[in-house]
Amino acid sequence: MKKLSKLKRSTRTDFATYLGVIIAFIVISLLQSGGFLSRSLTGQLVPICCYMSMAVSLNLTVGILGELSLGHAGFMSVGAFSGIVTAMSLQNVIPFAPVRLAVAMVVGAIFAAAAGFIVGMPVLRLRGDYLAIVTLAFGEIIKDLVNCLLVGYDENGLHVAFNLTGNMSISDLGLAEGGLEIIKGAQGAAGTKTIATFTAGFILVMLTLVVVLNLVRSRAGRAIMALRDNRIAAESVGINVTKYKLMAFVTSAALAGASGALYGLNFSSLQATKFNFNTSILILVFVVLGGLGNIWGSLIAAAALTVLPELLRAFSDYRMLVYAIVLILVMLATNNERCRVLLGRAIPGSRKEAANNG
Repeated sequence: MKKLSKLKRSTRTDFATYLGVIIAFIVISLLQSGGFLSRSLTGQLVPICCYMSMAVSLNLTVGILGELSLGHAGFMSVGAFSGIVTAMSLQNVIPFAPVRLAVAMVVGAIFAAAAGFIVGMPVLRLRGDYLAIVTLAFGEIIKDLVNCLLVGYDENGLHVAFNLTGNMSISDLGLAEGGLEIIKGAQGAAGTKTIATFTAGFILVMLTLVVVLNLVRSRAGRAIMALRDNRIAAESVGINVTKYKLMAFVTSAALAGASGALYGLNFSSLQATKFNFNTSILILVFVVLGGLGNIWGSLIAAAALTVLPELLRAFSDYRMLVYAIVLILVMLATNNERCRVLLGRAIPGSRKEAANNG
């Protein structure tokens, strides 16, 4: 106990966060094995873990770095479809599903990190809301690209084609007999073998927490927060603005890609329209309601707001109205000026009202 009392407050908070997630995993696993969870709620366990990881990773960009990103679902989409292609292609090479899932998540993280680097390198050198504009466009571009993408796999390897004219079909890939049709353009990925598990989701959340919390508590994390608080002062003491901004942004994108891979492998059918602008705003809502820079708050908000619509099914047609009222009440209760300003930047036409109310 004396050793614990000597630890820094931030370290104790981090350990409490880890312990809270572990306890939640054990309790939910016991409830699931005992049959106390409904079928619909059990089916939401993996998506909840994905959204929790997404919220924490976006909080790294929005809350810790202080930059507004409106295309986080785009990085999730990159990870989802690259992970699906990887997992489906390696079925014969890696028959053990957990290992194949891990490889798919790593590949999804790498592809999303590469996309984050390409997007962030030019944009993070600028000031203002350019990152929000570019990430918003990126999310829409990725959605359109996937809608034009045809991917199959056979004994000769991957077959990829872009159906830009709309005249092609999956049969035009020329797959050999017994080949796998993985991505079918606007139909998305169909026939995917679902290998995602709640245990993998728990590991993803823990890994996300370890990466983000250790980055925040490190020297690089202090430099990132210095840029958020006062860019001019940070530059004056020699902090490389682009380097540390890119570090946080790429890390956030990589974690979103891993979450997307796990999410994609939880469904037998997945379309690119799932990762639209509304999904990015939903994840941003998790971050705002949980508190900017508050990692524990992001976890709770993501879990609660994902389960809430399901718990409100008793209200039938009024459940989404109740859901919206709950969101409004939480926002009024938090009364966070940074949250109001952030939403003013995210929602077109509301910046002037946010400034007047702030």
